[in-house]
Amino acid sequence: MALRSPSKREVKKRGFPDIVKSQKEDPKTKGTRGKNSSCLRVTVSFNQAPSTLVHSMSQTPDAPSSSSTLRAIAQTFRLTGWISFWIQLVLGVVSSIIVLLFAIFNQRTGSSSNNPGTGFGVFLAISGLVILGGGIYLAYRYTRIGKQLVSSNPSNRPRKSETVQVLRLGLWVNLAGTLVTLLGAQAIVGTLVARSISPQAITTQLFDPTRIISGLDMLVVQANTNTVSAHFAGLVASLWLLNRINRA
Repeated sequence: MALRSPSKREVKKRGFPDIVKSQKEDPKTKGTRGKNSSCLRVTVSFNQAPSTLVHSMSQTPDAPSSSSTLRAIAQTFRLTGWISFWIQLVLGVVSSIIVLLFAIFNQRTGSSSNNPGTGFGVFLAISGLVILGGGIYLAYRYTRIGKQLVSSNPSNRPRKSETVQVLRLGLWVNLAGTLVTLLGAQAIVGTLVARSISPQAITTQLFDPTRIISGLDMLVVQANTNTVSAHFAGLVASLWLLNRINRA
């Protein structure tokens, strides 16, 4: 069905550009009237609703990109969270068993390990393990955040600010645990070194076997090293996720 070209009065009323005011037909272009009318129709349609068209063009290509980015971030949160969770859990359980055995054998009467330096070091080691429990919980929470990001209900998806706060909390928890555990390791190692280099170390060990540095003492040092490694794994996971979400 052919469309009628707008008259001058309709052009002024609708506010079309001035380029359609003069519509005198040229004999040379008489054969191309159909093409010109189609071009005119395209021009009119663009002038009638420009804002709607621009809005739809700007929104259509961005939707798949944002959806794929969100899925990639969610997958990163789940994978990194589970890796950090299991590393911290395994190292924390091993360290807890060693420290528990040391605390049990340390209660023996006449044990040389029962001194203020070693006691304070063990206390800090236990405190580092308690803080590690918080780091393990936060690592598990990272996996839940990754699951919520791909939820079909948009109201269940966490905000970016809330996610950043959780990651920063994980950084502070692991930093505090690393500091406390290192202080405990320094106290225990310092006590062992003092026992080994004391002038009475050789003569005393001949009559008092409890003065000998046992393998259990070295296991406590290893337990502190495991705890520090677990906190370091939590730090790396939090920093990686924080960097990933800031680039999104």
